[in-house]
Amino acid sequence: MTVELAAGVVGDGPPLVLLHAFPLSSAMWEQQAAGLAGVARVVTPDLRGFGESPLGADEPSLDHAADDVAALLDRLRLGPVVLGGLSMGGYVAMAFLRRHPGRVRGLLLADTKAGADPAAARDNRLRIAARLDADGSPAVLVEDVLPGLTGPTTAADRPEVVARVRAMVEAARPAAAAWAQRAMAARPDSLDVLRGVDVPALVLRGDEDGLAGPPDVAAMADALPQGRLAVLPRAGHLTALEVPDEVVRAVRGLLTRVEQAG
Repeated sequence: MTVELAAGVVGDGPPLVLLHAFPLSSAMWEQQAAGLAGVARVVTPDLRGFGESPLGADEPSLDHAADDVAALLDRLRLGPVVLGGLSMGGYVAMAFLRRHPGRVRGLLLADTKAGADPAAARDNRLRIAARLDADGSPAVLVEDVLPGLTGPTTAADRPEVVARVRAMVEAARPAAAAWAQRAMAARPDSLDVLRGVDVPALVLRGDEDGLAGPPDVAAMADALPQGRLAVLPRAGHLTALEVPDEVVRAVRGLLTRVEQAG
């Protein structure tokens, strides 16, 4: 059963849907929404349980999150879209590709990976989910997740970005974060899905990203028939917040490719 997602919608042009990272909200895309509103209709949903969106009662699964996005597109009466996701948003984008083929005319995958979690990573997600349930607070996210979200350059030179990320992590609802961790832990490998996505595609990675490594992003770019890889310097896992102007420029280039492809 889908939930009705809260979403920001700005601009005019071909629809561009941007899905946020864990455990943040659509607020992380504010600078991209402003920078791309002149060339696209930018839709930034809060995924279920985050921001202003309800969690719902479904069992944890990224398929439910993907179906929520499809229902949002139906509500907005949008045809095929350029779909983008960063980190968890990338996982949801790949689930969307699996469940709703034909509804994507361009693809952005940023600081994410197509492979399923290895056992140790899966166990760690489940540990964090259990702690969230037990504590009823986001403390474990601040302790265990926050340190890996931004790169050392951002930590040294952009303290305001680190503070903003921390505030978003602290605002996450524990039940939603636990649900999302269990959903991500259960996700399948998506490389075969990407091999069938023959649309203009861009894979982005911050060169200081300690969570999505070079082999992860190279595998996605290689799997996508029209995939291109761009590495953004001086950025960690949250490129959209750490180097927002560079992400805007990269997405503009993707949108140009999509328009040229017709």
